Amino acid sequence: MSDATTRLQISGMGCASCVGRVDKALRAVPGVREASINLAAETAEIIHDQTVLPGALTEALAQAGYPAVTADAEFEIEGMSCASCVGRVERALASGAGVLSAQVNLATERARVTYAAGATDPDAIAAIATQAGYSAQVVDATLPDMADRKADEIRHLARATLIAAVLALPVFLIEMGSHMIPSLHHLIARTIGTETSHLIQFVLTTAVLAGPGRVFYLKGFPALFRGAPDMNALVALGTSAAYGYSVIATFAPKVLPTGTANVYYEAAAVIVVLILLGRLLEARAKGRTGAAIRKLVGLQPATALLDRDGQTVERPIAQIRVGETVHVRPGERIAVDGAVLTGASYVDESMITGEPVPVEKTPGAEVVGGTVNGTGALSLQATRVGSDTALAQIIRMVEQAQGAKLPIQGLVDRITGWFVPAVLAAAMLTVLIWLMFGPDPALSLALVAGVSVLIIACPCAMGLATPTSIMVGTGRAAELGVLFRKGDALQRLQSARVVVLDKTGTLTMGKPALTDLVTTEGIDADDLLRLCASAEALSEHPLGRAIVDAAHRKGLDAPIAEDVQALTGMGLQANVEGRQILIGAERLMDREHIPTGALTDAAQTLSAKGRSPVFVALDGKLAGLIAMSDPIKPTSPAAIRALKAQGLGVAMVTGDAKATADAVAAELGIDHVVAGVLPDGKVAALETLREQYGQLAFVGDGINDAPALAAADIGIAIGTGTDVAIEAADVVLMSGDLQGVVTAFDLSRRTMRNIKQNLFWAFGYNTVLIPVAAGVLYPFGGPLLSPALAAGAMALSSVFVLTNALRLRRVRPALTKPDTPLQNTVTKGAQPSLAG
Repeated sequence: MSDATTRLQISGMGCASCVGRVDKALRAVPGVREASINLAAETAEIIHDQTVLPGALTEALAQAGYPAVTADAEFEIEGMSCASCVGRVERALASGAGVLSAQVNLATERARVTYAAGATDPDAIAAIATQAGYSAQVVDATLPDMADRKADEIRHLARATLIAAVLALPVFLIEMGSHMIPSLHHLIARTIGTETSHLIQFVLTTAVLAGPGRVFYLKGFPALFRGAPDMNALVALGTSAAYGYSVIATFAPKVLPTGTANVYYEAAAVIVVLILLGRLLEARAKGRTGAAIRKLVGLQPATALLDRDGQTVERPIAQIRVGETVHVRPGERIAVDGAVLTGASYVDESMITGEPVPVEKTPGAEVVGGTVNGTGALSLQATRVGSDTALAQIIRMVEQAQGAKLPIQGLVDRITGWFVPAVLAAAMLTVLIWLMFGPDPALSLALVAGVSVLIIACPCAMGLATPTSIMVGTGRAAELGVLFRKGDALQRLQSARVVVLDKTGTLTMGKPALTDLVTTEGIDADDLLRLCASAEALSEHPLGRAIVDAAHRKGLDAPIAEDVQALTGMGLQANVEGRQILIGAERLMDREHIPTGALTDAAQTLSAKGRSPVFVALDGKLAGLIAMSDPIKPTSPAAIRALKAQGLGVAMVTGDAKATADAVAAELGIDHVVAGVLPDGKVAALETLREQYGQLAFVGDGINDAPALAAADIGIAIGTGTDVAIEAADVVLMSGDLQGVVTAFDLSRRTMRNIKQNLFWAFGYNTVLIPVAAGVLYPFGGPLLSPALAAGAMALSSVFVLTNALRLRRVRPALTKPDTPLQNTVTKGAQPSLAG
């Protein structure tokens, strides 16, 4: 039974310790294999077996105190006629991924579905009913999209911060102003009096804590009582200590030792204001980290024109079924993947290929959903709809990469697992040490130091350090045409020492053209070409297509071949007009014991020119030699130079003859060549290179590259290649441009450097400031950190991490022009030598 993946949106997570508890709760569900929690995106991606229902996951999260975000949607259902129809629709809807419950009403012909946000969406649910034979249309969906939810959160936090600031400002001015300006202190004492000023501070601070600040207590204390304290618990404890001490000092000062009845209302109030402000800035920054996903989703049109019952009607794209006819007007975005039936136009496919030049589309051509039609009208047959479209798959890849947990995150998880309890212990130890050894008023000083430790040590920055960089880095990579299918590839890519490239379709155009035809004595060249074209007529191999195209250009009529058989890694055999024909490499001739000596010199001469010689035999005798050349892609030379400039070795593995491969390698400056290998031999070649030089990345595009892509430390698939190759890869380039490989390596290095900067700041901040907050500098004449300043520093640390991650949005493509001169940027001796 294959594993399934469920993606959930989670509420209530505030820091890295929350991430650890969510992870633990989900992994405790029987059948869950793995869980990746992303604090920045507020999501969890769970890999589990098919027996795990969404309800079990949401229940586990609710019990842990971090409920999954759920939503309701209502649908109009067409085609129901009896109670059995109701049952079928309910069963179909309930079986959908992420659906928690479904209720269908025959009388109103409507269905109400509750689902886990992030695991599915209303359009996908509607598609389930439609595929079951009951056309469904979304009537109402209660959950706004992620951008709207984030906007609501920002508005709520802005309002709460403003109210808290307005209430806290008088408290701050009365208390702190009196300390900083002696005359103000005397003015207050003469006018309203000290007791009255304490009462005013009490009322205003109570309003702050009971109003905007109550969220910390509603979440923090339950977490503390569950034995799983989080950031909210630290804030709740710290502000409660300052507030409680101040209330005693205000209403029962004699309970406290003489000289210690001081109030710290301003600390409790200002802490709430500053932490709310920090969360507001975090929310704004988090909203920008998901910009790439929103851009991709925005490429999907909401509706499309369909042929239904002889009429052209506009319907939501969720209702489009495979095989239906879709009409695309000039200037519109294409709704689904399909094949053109009628019409001609130019389509802007830059979102997929990165190429700015529109591509001509005529009947039979394939189009991709989300691309933009030009000035012509098209009608097309839908071939892939809903979650099967290329755009939906791209969005899914980006979401999976953004939600991934990198190996470096394991260190953070181990530390944050015990960090909050350690902070609580450190705060209590701080209070005890001050009470035992501190100068008078020891109790007041102990309170200030203990509260400062609690507040300054909130591990928000730790939890945000890695996921924010991943989100922004992978999102920017997608905008530049690089999809990280597996998030950990982002980290593994930077550890590669060698880039191994397939030749055909990767370094070259992948569409060879016939350049030479040499025949033995008594063989007519056109007749041999005609027979070869007959044998290769149905071949999908690039060399075969080149032979067929050459015959068509010469106007040669090719008869129908019989008994055509592809010989893997060798060539092809067939019967044409009663003659047996063999087309293939020299090893095929050797296997059939056909001497090739008559054309060996010609083959070597052509190979030296970078052309691929293919032998042809008729009825067991050598008949000729066909040579083809596959032009090198214009961007390949610059990409090779750029990879070397990054300190990488470059190797090429190909099934071509060694002379041909060496000629291409010499032209491109490739260090190491493994030629004449079968598909299985590519894997063995990779193992040899790995033993010699360390971890490697393999770049390929064909079906025969899939084993090598899977065997490499990092597999990079050219997006214009086959689905099999793409599924086996860790990284996918949306275009066939090798410059994407350079961009992938560049973004990997930049993102990992950004993560390390964030982690250094987050851990360094706590390492340095927790002792300062505890008062280690005070005996040496240093400051005793105010709790309010501690709150400000804590908030700024998270904002710094988010702002630093957002710098990745400005990363430009590593190469912008095919002819970019890189000779002057190559560092001599930087790349490992692959000679020999």
